[in-house]
Amino acid sequence: MSTIEERRADTGTVYERVQAGPEFADLRRRLRRFVFPMSAAFLVWYLAYVLLASYAPEFMATKVAGNINVGIVVGLLQFVSTFAITTVYVRFANRHIDPAAERIRQQIEGPAR
Repeated sequence: MSTIEERRADTGTVYERVQAGPEFADLRRRLRRFVFPMSAAFLVWYLAYVLLASYAPEFMATKVAGNINVGIVVGLLQFVSTFAITTVYVRFANRHIDPAAERIRQQIEGPAR
């Protein structure tokens, strides 16, 4: 720990002491390792759709079936991917984030009554 973190751990509020602890650092690291790559992947996917619509309109207008074209399919897949990412995040949070956060909460507040 750095000098500032040591002082905070010794004299700060309970929240500052918990924040300076290894459990909280691990919780933040786990969350960031999931959220940042997933957000980047979704943004790339979204920008790919926008760029295809802007620079490849003939490709996006390609008929797939009847009046359904590639643009509509890719646009609908944007919604599907949003729901899939949400589902994956909820499962990840339930397994990895929520139990660690509960342990930290219990350190601060004590066991639930």
